[in-house]
Amino acid sequence: MINSHTKVIVLMLYIAVNIFAQPNVNSSRKTAITRAIEKVGPAVACINVQQNVSAYTTSDPFFRYFFPPEIYPMKSSGSGVVISPDGYVLTNTHVVENASKISVILSGGDEYAAEVIGVDKTSDLALLLLNGNNFPFAEMGDSDDLIIGEWVIALGNPFELFSISNQPTASVGIISANHMDFGMQKESGRVLQNMMQTDAAINPGNSGGPLVNSEGKVIGINTFIFTGSNYNRGSIGIGFAIPINTAKRIAKELKTSGSIDRSFTTGLVVQPLTRSMIRHLNIPFRDGVIVVHVDKNSSAQKAGIAIGDIIITAAGNKVNSPSDIRDIIAEKDLRSGDTIKFKIFRENAYLNIRLKLGSYR
Repeated sequence: MINSHTKVIVLMLYIAVNIFAQPNVNSSRKTAITRAIEKVGPAVACINVQQNVSAYTTSDPFFRYFFPPEIYPMKSSGSGVVISPDGYVLTNTHVVENASKISVILSGGDEYAAEVIGVDKTSDLALLLLNGNNFPFAEMGDSDDLIIGEWVIALGNPFELFSISNQPTASVGIISANHMDFGMQKESGRVLQNMMQTDAAINPGNSGGPLVNSEGKVIGINTFIFTGSNYNRGSIGIGFAIPINTAKRIAKELKTSGSIDRSFTTGLVVQPLTRSMIRHLNIPFRDGVIVVHVDKNSSAQKAGIAIGDIIITAAGNKVNSPSDIRDIIAEKDLRSGDTIKFKIFRENAYLNIRLKLGSYR
């Protein structure tokens, strides 16, 4: 039987354990999400841009003919992420395009002048450099290693809220889908391939900011959203980010040369199939182009493509003209050194041939 003295000791121990355990209760509020935000937050940039925009003060064509347009300063803002301690910043091209002045604010309110190192309209990625050193920077992840449904955090400057608190805004969601291909956008010239989809809220101003996984690693650059109507510019839970592996490759080339070289050679000369060719060669289909010349020592020759081969598809897309091959390579944002797969018909057999795009250099 437990005596009264023992009961008092047990009660005191119970009280002490609960008192001293209280800090652990508070620390349990921290999760992988909060730790990821703490880790990456200092590297998130608010990008303020000033552009000089020309506009006429009248719609009268007579006055427009004789008087030049007025030049007006226009301000906008977006997001970015510092990717190295020496101050390189990744963002979207459309955030900084045609800027006359760019400044970057980091968490805490420190402001820095920024120089444009290079822009690439096709991928919608730009690289900036801050004036300073020893910057907080984010760790890059691997966008080829994604799990549909895993937690992600979008960090940035939606609706210029960064300027109110001098810290980025965070929204949480999951990876909704991967490898989303939208092809080349005719109006902007952007190639939106292999995009990551998330339901983390992305709003105007989030463009260029990081999409982060629960380990606190950047896996994408937030770029655009779908909206419910022309009047609703906010998030409806369908946002898209450029994979960080793509961004790393673009950033490396922009840092070295300031631009992206998309020139390439195949060493092929092809022409469309005609009815007489189809009948004469007894071809059992109508789609395709026939190879009429292969350059010596070219990528095509090294891949084993020969005169008389019929290319049916390139990268899984039907080919019916020489321009189709060029367009497919452009839409896939392939460059010299990249590989494209051709489906070929030769001597009544179908072959799959991989061709490594060559360079003019």
